[in-house]
Amino acid sequence: MPFGTPPSGGPLSRTRTRLSASSLTKFLRCEKQFFLSSKLGLSSPKSIAQVLGIVIEDSLCSVLMRRPSDIDSLEALRNWCFNLADLEAERCFTAGKRKWDAVLWRRDGNDWDNVEVEELSRKIKNGLDLFLQEVEACYHSGGGPYLETFRAQRQPYDIPSPAWGDEPKFPIPDKVRNFGLRTWAEDEPFTWEDNGKPVTWCEAWEIARPWIKDPRVHQPQRMFHPDGWAAGELDLVIRWDGRIRLIDIKSGNPSSKFAESLIHQLTFYAWLWYETHSKQLVDGIEGWYLDGPDRVQFEVPNTQQMNKLGSRYKDLHQNMLGLGEGPVKFPGSYPKPCTKSAGCFWCTYGELGIEQDSEYLQKLDKIKFEISPPSQKIGEIQARINVKGRFTGQWGPLPNHYAEPVLGAMVSVSGSQVTVEESEPNAFPTLHNQSDGEVIIINALPGVWRGNPRLYLDSKSTIIPSKSESLSEIEELKLTRIGLMRTRANVEGVIVSIDHREGVRLDEKPWSMLSIHIWDGDHIAEVVAFGSSITSNLLELMVEDRIKIISAELGWRSGLPQLRIDQRSTRIIKIS
Repeated sequence: MPFGTPPSGGPLSRTRTRLSASSLTKFLRCEKQFFLSSKLGLSSPKSIAQVLGIVIEDSLCSVLMRRPSDIDSLEALRNWCFNLADLEAERCFTAGKRKWDAVLWRRDGNDWDNVEVEELSRKIKNGLDLFLQEVEACYHSGGGPYLETFRAQRQPYDIPSPAWGDEPKFPIPDKVRNFGLRTWAEDEPFTWEDNGKPVTWCEAWEIARPWIKDPRVHQPQRMFHPDGWAAGELDLVIRWDGRIRLIDIKSGNPSSKFAESLIHQLTFYAWLWYETHSKQLVDGIEGWYLDGPDRVQFEVPNTQQMNKLGSRYKDLHQNMLGLGEGPVKFPGSYPKPCTKSAGCFWCTYGELGIEQDSEYLQKLDKIKFEISPPSQKIGEIQARINVKGRFTGQWGPLPNHYAEPVLGAMVSVSGSQVTVEESEPNAFPTLHNQSDGEVIIINALPGVWRGNPRLYLDSKSTIIPSKSESLSEIEELKLTRIGLMRTRANVEGVIVSIDHREGVRLDEKPWSMLSIHIWDGDHIAEVVAFGSSITSNLLELMVEDRIKIISAELGWRSGLPQLRIDQRSTRIIKIS
């Protein structure tokens, strides 16, 4: 199986709570950049190359999903798919421009007018050339071990290789609305030869077609670790010859600055396959570079190495989660920067003796800050608190505002009912192990959601009975009255990064999120807006704008404060 069932439904959670190939390679390249970009969430200006990398891969997969007919030679097959590549390049250009126009923060010097359809077509054709090598090998091997299975109209795989006209395979079909009423017309019918006849070139293409990310499937097509703490999304899985080979597609070439991360990425995928497929070792891991074309192959770790990788990845994941807590000082004492790794934007900022390459980062040093009432310094935002109350009920797991299933409970404090909830999935898995009665909640994160105060719990939180003997070990335990708990914040500063993302949830409902990072000269905090709270005025904001935010809701993400915009009560004032 190339993918598994998601353990939680939050499309926005994957980059901060689970170990992924991208977070792993970023952490190995530069721990400081990982902390600032992946955990704190600071974005950086996007480049055209980032957009093209996505749409070119989608276009290549679109051609791979087509079905040839009446073709009797390799050259004819090449001409057929190359003609499709030319058509697909036009759609690729249009899709890329649409994505580029939606980018809020762009890298200087990137102009879409410099993008050429011919160059997009060339890269798609290079990817097809690499696949045609597989088709040719399949043809000369007589169709491989699954030829008769295919000719008998049976699938040798639990999850077939997607093709236009075939019904797509959804990880969670029950979440797809009207799934049983959907039809996908057989717009490209395929006729198999009778048993015993030589394999045809059309059959070789159909058999060799790899599993790819189906563009019709809006749900995550990832492998999920059984314990939920790691996930990975493959590009291609080749399996026509009875061997399993994992392929990652790159739009560049092996001389790219990112090329050194490919072995770590593919090794992670091989390990994740091992963990999710009954300890099965894959037979190969490869990178396909579309600028060449180039095929780069690596050795697959053996069983003993796989077990060691599991322990190492678990330790790295814990180290990632443990970086930073509370309002983040910027710049501050983060992990040591690499200063030269690919993909770094923020890592040199604030480091003595290191010259800033970016004009934008050079500007940050010259900004003067003034904070006026009723604004408070970001560093003064209330973090951990201790609360005494009575447990009155438990519920969940139910979706939070990220659509992630979390455990919850109610606690009665001085006659007020307050929701207690995991800050993220599995952040406090023992919540329902608590018995009703008087308890003290230690190191809870104060917050609010839709006007109601909440207490968020994570791995640093504790719940103990109010009469527990362990209380004697806690010296000078300071309790916070619910009425004095800060659930909102007024902040002021300069926007240092901005990003807008949107997509579709598991149940096909759309989601959108605007993320702004505001800096007051000492500390930095993420400010987010969801769905209808993303107004046209918010989308007009830019980096370097000075803003004042009044009555932002206080929330938490990975132990860091996250201020949330409620269109009914939050005001944003742009300061000229």
